[in-house]
Order: sequence, then structure tokens, then C-alpha cells
Amino acid sequence: MSTRQWLNVRLRDIQAKLVEVGHAVSLPVISRLVRGHDYHLRSNRKDAEGASSPEREAQFRYIQEQRDWHEQAGQPMLSIDTQKKELVGNFKNSGQIWCQAPELVNTHDFPGDAVGRAVPYGIYDLHHNQAEVYVGQSADTPEFAVDNLAAWCQTELRQPFPDATQVLLLADGRGSNASRSRLFKQQLQDKIADAFGLKVTVCHYPPGASKWNPIEHRVFSEISKTWQGCPLRSFDLVLDYLNDTKTQTGLTVHAQAVNRIYQTGVKVSQDMMDTLYIQFQEVCPQWNYSIFPRSQLTSL
Repeated sequence: MSTRQWLNVRLRDIQAKLVEVGHAVSLPVISRLVRGHDYHLRSNRKDAEGASSPEREAQFRYIQEQRDWHEQAGQPMLSIDTQKKELVGNFKNSGQIWCQAPELVNTHDFPGDAVGRAVPYGIYDLHHNQAEVYVGQSADTPEFAVDNLAAWCQTELRQPFPDATQVLLLADGRGSNASRSRLFKQQLQDKIADAFGLKVTVCHYPPGASKWNPIEHRVFSEISKTWQGCPLRSFDLVLDYLNDTKTQTGLTVHAQAVNRIYQTGVKVSQDMMDTLYIQFQEVCPQWNYSIFPRSQLTSL
């Protein structure tokens, strides 16, 4: 026998080959024989992580240090990210629900048949196990992300954190809050640091490590459970499912619609970047930086 550990053939193909060499064997017998040798129908399993960044471990240690410091200081810690975008309309939603008859949905998921596309941007308060989800209807851009953060600061910051002077943001390294995005940094300067007088510390997770971002496994996974098997036929229904998301450990989710249309491709010049009051950390500076209010700079 060779070292090959898989077969990409049907049982009928094996039966035909056996007939060619003079062996007439039924399909049930063939099935029993191959299973006896531990051959089964299996799907691919994601297991190989691939090459990791040499700075991955150092980044995780730094993130934990920042979380510990902000928790002890009583300063807000927010985990942010955009959940998977959802077509809104009479489309199949994966999962199963208890019902007497299945929901009837469109045969094809054509975007042209959709009411729109929901872009859920989540902001998770690690101190209080509460999440705000802002449901956009256009592009997932850095401006969209920071506008949602500004809305959170406007409505949710001061009651639980009346003496907040800074905020920690835990984010992925890609998407609307990408670590390389100039626009994300410029928007944080103008709309968070300057507008609210907050020092904004940002820690991005290394490539391939987004699943450790708390919002992924504490909030987005629960949202998926809430609406699994339920067609998202309207934006109001999307908001209802989001608001219904909760857990026995105390997670609560509040959702609201964002109607503004965001444009893609907005560029930030180097001259504009030079006006930012930003400090890159010594540990993994490509992923860690703090943005200070410009008022602190002018007072020096």
C-alpha cells in the first residue's frame, strides 16, 4: 500500500475497477471494507496556522498589560469590529429553529433582490459586558467606524465613566479599523481625542489572531445564535434580533440604525498626518499607538 491517505472516488467507481479485474462486489460490501480500514467521508479541517509573526507573543503580552492597567484605573476598554455583512431580504439564514414548517425563502441570494445590506459595527464595553451595535447600510469605512465610536462616547461614556480621561481600543488589523489606515487615525484624532478630550490608546491584534478580539467570541457569536435560521427580511427585524441578544452571564446588546451613506477611497495626505498628535509605542509600533488631544499639545 502507498502512503496516500485519501480517495477522491465514489463507491461505484471502486466497484467498476474491481469488475475490470474480475471481482464482483456489491456496494454495501465495499462500504463496509473501506470503513473497516478507517476510511470515512470527511471534510477539510482548518488546523494549520501557517507562519506567525515573530512579534505575535509580544503583542499579546502588551495587550494584556494595557487591559490590566485600564481595568485597575477604571478607564474604559472597548473591543471594536464589524460583524459579517448581511443581505437584508427574503434570503436563507444558516442554522435551524424550532417550527412546524420551514420558512420559505428565495432560491438564490441575488443582491439585486435585497432590500439592502446590513453592516453591523459593534462596540463592546469589557467593564460592563454591554455592547452597542450600529447597523449601517453602505460602506464599511474608517469614517463609519469612528462615527460610531463618537456616538458611543456621546451617549454611553460619561454615565459609567464620569472621570474618563482615556480609552483603550482593541481592534483587528484589517477592515475599517485597520492598523495601516491613515484615515482611521485621522478620524480618531478629530472625532474622539479632540472632541472629547480623551487619550485614545489603540492595540491591534496580529494578523490571523482576530478571533481573540473579545467582541468576536463574546458578542458576535451570540448574535449569530440569536438570528440563526431566521431570514433577515427587513432592517427593523435586524435591529429587533440584535436587541434581543443576551446571555445568562449578563451580556446585553443595544442596536441602532445608521442611515448616513459613506464614501470609499477617501485619502489622507502626509501633511495632514503630520498634524496628528500621535505616539507610537516601543512594543510593536505598527500595532500600538496613542492619540492625544491637540489641546494638550498647545498647552505645553
